[in-house]
Amino acid sequence: MQKFNIVVHGGAGTIIPERLSQEMEKSQRDALRKAVERGQELLRNNASALDAVEAAVVILEDCPEFNAGRGSVLAHDGSIEMDACIMCGKTLDAGSVAMVEGIKNPVRLSRKIMHHSEHVMLCGDGALEFGRLHKIEECPREYFKTDYRHAQWEKALKRGVVELDHSAEKKYGTVGAVACDLYGNVAAATSTGGLTNKKYGRIGDSPIIGAGTYANNRTCAISCTGFGEFFMIGVIAYDVSCLIEYKGMSLEEACRFVINEKKINHKGDGGLIAVNASGEKAIAFNSQGMYRAFIANDGRVLTEIYR
Repeated sequence: MQKFNIVVHGGAGTIIPERLSQEMEKSQRDALRKAVERGQELLRNNASALDAVEAAVVILEDCPEFNAGRGSVLAHDGSIEMDACIMCGKTLDAGSVAMVEGIKNPVRLSRKIMHHSEHVMLCGDGALEFGRLHKIEECPREYFKTDYRHAQWEKALKRGVVELDHSAEKKYGTVGAVACDLYGNVAAATSTGGLTNKKYGRIGDSPIIGAGTYANNRTCAISCTGFGEFFMIGVIAYDVSCLIEYKGMSLEEACRFVINEKKINHKGDGGLIAVNASGEKAIAFNSQGMYRAFIANDGRVLTEIYR
């Protein structure tokens, strides 16, 4: 038996204190804290790392202030298309979904795919059909849509940009969790609504194994957030794992090298959270802020947003 751990994130980007209302910040911190506390409770009672990351991400998907599940951003045509992934570090099994609409908790559908499908990734109508077969909860469009996201979408349409890029309002609201359980098994889960005003069925890094999500007991579990195209090109999550496995870097060294040196050279900003099989954690980001929560050394749950 060993030390367990769990870390969650709610996205990275240009997060300016003056532009974040006290009410919104409180809601975001409360959700982050609740997610870690739920995972902590499960892990303390011998639950698996998979159970912990799924439960934590469900809480973040249900919070309308994050870009995942309820509160997801709108695509160019006004639709809400969500991506998610979950991976087990013990078995290297994984499940992921892309471009799903109406699924209350895409991470739950990802877990069903991992356990009950011969495939790893399902998308669109096929994923929805699989979800219905396995009784995954659906919600009407009104459940997911928020006034804040609708206004953000209208602004992006007017400016003709994706995600309000190159502006002071650039944020990547992906959510994720990584955990190590009492038996030294790690897991990772990531969920997102993608980019505001995205087009042509765009899929980001979150549901792609090795890009936005990865878990391997031999190295670590990782969940990323940022502009997905750069994370896919850089195979960021797997790159961290490789630096540990083949170069002998520590978890902290590998995460910081990939985010602060390799990643920034590709002109991509964002961040990641990670844990290894010893229960060590690492958090790295090169953006102005990143929503995150974790267990402190004294057992308290801490939430942080700004650098």
